Amino acid sequence: MKEHESSEELGWRAILRFVMYLLLMPLILFIAAGTVHWTMGWMYILLSYAFTAVSRIVVFYRNPETLRERGRFLEAENVRNWDKVLLLCAALLGPLFMFIVAGLDFRFSLSPDIPSSIQSLAVILVIVGYVIAGWAMIVNRFFSAVVRIQRERNQTAVRDGPYKFVRHPGYLGGILSILSIPVMLGSLWALLPAAFVAGLTIIRTSFEDKALKEELDGYKEYSQEVKYRLLPGIW
Repeated sequence: MKEHESSEELGWRAILRFVMYLLLMPLILFIAAGTVHWTMGWMYILLSYAFTAVSRIVVFYRNPETLRERGRFLEAENVRNWDKVLLLCAALLGPLFMFIVAGLDFRFSLSPDIPSSIQSLAVILVIVGYVIAGWAMIVNRFFSAVVRIQRERNQTAVRDGPYKFVRHPGYLGGILSILSIPVMLGSLWALLPAAFVAGLTIIRTSFEDKALKEELDGYKEYSQEVKYRLLPGIW
């Protein structure tokens, strides 16, 4: 009973943190912009909320334990120190800084005008990135927010869905989205923190892949079947 209550408490705590992050994102973006009259800003918020809600609902019905695992990342055991630093910078500080820069760029018109056709293409790429990342989360019931081997859940290498093409499709979707968001918002300056986040994600991919090869049963064999980590034919 105590274990059940503890698990339930972790679940509610995870939901609370997630809701706070969702509220913080538009707040920072529009405070930095100095206005709420920003069409692309609202489009990004709506896209982000919609894909987040849909993916979490599907995962909840398919693999509810995945949401619990992702929600308890602050309490998770055996998390590597390098992953704590990379997670903080790539998942929180980097994106928040990107929103601040994009908002200030919109307020003070720092970037040259980006053609609407290019912004529309960026919107499509953001959606594609969200779909890839969401697909990976739905297929992979071990899709954790931190790099750790989930021995208590008998973790195995996932070979279905997007994992047939690259070994880390979730990171691929995240990189595609984070690099497209600044263009969607019309901010070339915001590409700098976005590129920083993308670079950290590539580093994290390399570190995680090495850890999985060393510790996860069957992953070495899987890495021989699917040879590329992020980009087919390249890396």
